[in-house]
Order: sequence, then C-alpha cells, then structure tokens
Amino acid sequence: MGENRDSEPPGATGLPIGVVGAGTMGVGVAQCFAAAGHPVVVVDPDPAARASGPERLRAGVRAARLLRGRDAGPAAERVAWEAEPSALSGARFVVECTPERVPLKKAVLEELDRLCPPETVFASCTSAVPIGRLASFTGRPGRVIGTHFMNPAPVKDTVEVVRSAHTGAHTVELTVDLLAGLGKKAIVVGDGPGFVSNRVLMLTVNEAAAVVEAGTADAGTVDRVFQDCFGHATGPLRTADLIGLDTVLDTLDVLREHTGDERFRPTPLLARLVAEGSLGRKTGRGFHPYPNLRPVDRPRHAGAGSHARHV
Repeated sequence: MGENRDSEPPGATGLPIGVVGAGTMGVGVAQCFAAAGHPVVVVDPDPAARASGPERLRAGVRAARLLRGRDAGPAAERVAWEAEPSALSGARFVVECTPERVPLKKAVLEELDRLCPPETVFASCTSAVPIGRLASFTGRPGRVIGTHFMNPAPVKDTVEVVRSAHTGAHTVELTVDLLAGLGKKAIVVGDGPGFVSNRVLMLTVNEAAAVVEAGTADAGTVDRVFQDCFGHATGPLRTADLIGLDTVLDTLDVLREHTGDERFRPTPLLARLVAEGSLGRKTGRGFHPYPNLRPVDRPRHAGAGSHARHV
C-alpha cells in the first residue's frame, strides 16, 4: 500500500501517540512523547506492568529533570494506561515496544493493522528484527519504520531510524520531524538484521562474555580496557547489563536466525546468567552487581505484552 500525504493529520504537534508495551522501553518512549506535549496511550495486557507504569514514568521524569535539567511539566497526566489494543484506534503514530520475539511482534502488528486507520504509522522499537519482515505482517509496508531508541530513552539524544525498502519517504519525514520535536536526532540507516548498532554491539558483547568465560579477564577488567584504552563511556558488559541480558540473548538469537552466522550463538555464560535470573541492572545483578537500585528501578520481568528488555 502506498502513502497518501493528504491523509496525514495536519502537523505533528500534539499528534496522538500509541505505545505497545509498558516495560522499560515502552515507559521511556511514552515519557519522551508526553514530555513533548503529545497525548499517549500505553497498552499492555499485564496488570502489574500497567499498575507500576505511572510511578516508573514519574521516576523517569524526575531523573530527566535531575540529569538533564528538563522540565517535562505534567507529562504523566498526558499518558493513559490501557489493557486492550482497541484503545489505540485513535493513534496516528504507534511505537511497538514488545519483546524481541517475531511471533509476538507479528501478532501485535496484525492486530494494529486491523484496528488503526490506514494513515497510522507503525514504528517498531525492535533491537534486531529487519523492518521489512515486520512490515510484511501489515497491509501498509510504506508506513512501517524502525525507531531504535536507546536505553534509557528519555536521556539518550539519538535514535537509530531504520528504513526498509518499502518505507515511504513521507513516513521517514514524519518520523524524523516527530523525533526532532522530542529533542532527538535521527540517524537514518538501511534495513538489515541488527541494523548498524546491534549488528556490531551484540557481537562485541558476546565476545566480551567469552573472554570472561575463558578466564582471560573478569568483567570489570574487560570494561576498563574499553573505557581506558578506547575512551568508551562504559564497557560492553556494563552496557549489556543496562540493556538487560535477556534482551541481549533474544537479540543474539534473532541475529543468528536472520544471518545464519554462528558467531551470534550466545556464549554459555550469558545463557546461564539469564537462566539464573541475573538480567543486569533491572534485577540487581548481571555481569556486575547493582545492590543499591531501588525497587522502582527494577521493573517486572517482561511478559508477553511488556518490554522490560531493550537496548
């Protein structure tokens, strides 16, 4: 299906926004749009995720104010929390923030395609699934785009925007303009498994875990090498802990599936940490311990409809 520019809502200010998933990334994305003045509806079937969402959003607003000096005003008042996807029927830009599992994303996008008007744009926050594949689950491939927000979304200034071979020019223009209104710079890249960021980062994380597993260095030393030798703000293993090791594991699986490259097979150490529930910052331990996090900093492990795990 092609794009009809005349069917777009007039302007992007106050555009009704939908978010699917009330995990870490979904709440962060909702905060970004609400802080910029957009009405936002967050949909998640998990009552625990919906119940904790408002406080996690308010905590994010406080953190953004302290870290960046940004006053989001009554951002929390602009966000509604709903259980049913039908609540998104009025949205004109929907950001899908579900876990990195293709069958789940397929089900979500097919349902959104039935519920939302033809002019609604679907933006996926996927870490690695090719946007062209996600677009194939809809009847509007020209209006499907990737918006790979980094975690934590409210304090990261750049978004990797992924354009498939079918994404329309107006969809790209609208997305870039919306992100600019959030105070974020868009870097537009082509489509492919993992895009630019995670095609490179996930392999680095996996190899860093292999170094620890081999006994060459502990996690702290690995990270210090990257910080002190290369000037990275943080090392690959602390980055993985921030992302969530379950998301890293899911993303590696997606990359291996779509590339056929065995280098993306997760290391046994990474798989073991995830199996033990040591998922990184959100659970208080991953490659490194995080004993001082408050409970609000540890959102419930994402279920079928949440996305507590994302880069």
